[in-house]
Amino acid sequence: MITITPFADLGRAEHGWLSARFHFSFAEYVDPNRMGFGPLRVWNDDLIRSGGGFPMHPHRDMEIITYIRQGAVSHEDNLGHQGKTEAGDIQVMSAGRGIIHSEYNHEDEDLRLFQIWVQPHTRHLEPRWESTTFPRGDRRGRLVPVASGQGIPDTLMIHQDATLYAADLAEGDEVIHDLVPGRRAYLVPARGSVSINGESVGERDGAAVRDVDKLRIVAVKDAELLLFDLP
Repeated sequence: MITITPFADLGRAEHGWLSARFHFSFAEYVDPNRMGFGPLRVWNDDLIRSGGGFPMHPHRDMEIITYIRQGAVSHEDNLGHQGKTEAGDIQVMSAGRGIIHSEYNHEDEDLRLFQIWVQPHTRHLEPRWESTTFPRGDRRGRLVPVASGQGIPDTLMIHQDATLYAADLAEGDEVIHDLVPGRRAYLVPARGSVSINGESVGERDGAAVRDVDKLRIVAVKDAELLLFDLP
């Protein structure tokens, strides 16, 4: 079964410096039918204007993945980590038993990102943060794992039996993703549009997949997409 939530139907919040869309219930947006998808709890589609950002605030017991679509995000936390993650790259923060951090757009352009929260398989872990670059050429025409708790080399580690894939597809490109029985997937095109087993998924729509063993993904237009393979 493939359930598609159009971008226009996502939850929303407008705060001047922040324009946010919510794939699942978050903050003041509550939809009892969209409280998460397996261990996937949050998928936020944020636009943060130049100079805007989130001051120091705490998190606990959550794996937080940030995928940068445009611009760059600057991170700082109480463990001494500081870093900038730029478009096409990913940062991962394991909140574990507790971390306090800030995220700002210090650039001269809008920052667009997906922030994805996944519940960890174990509580009260050691908090951590890391960021890395994934060359776009490596994922041209194919799904490349970028964050995983399944022991996949050259990925950012998360504490969950899940893997996040990224792909850049030219119009007409096709990729196949096999789902192990009992697993599910959540797919979002950051740019462009695709079809999944014949179902159309537009730019920034969300597609929740379950009880399907094979995904045939075809780029209807040039597309940049993320696919999360989840228990």
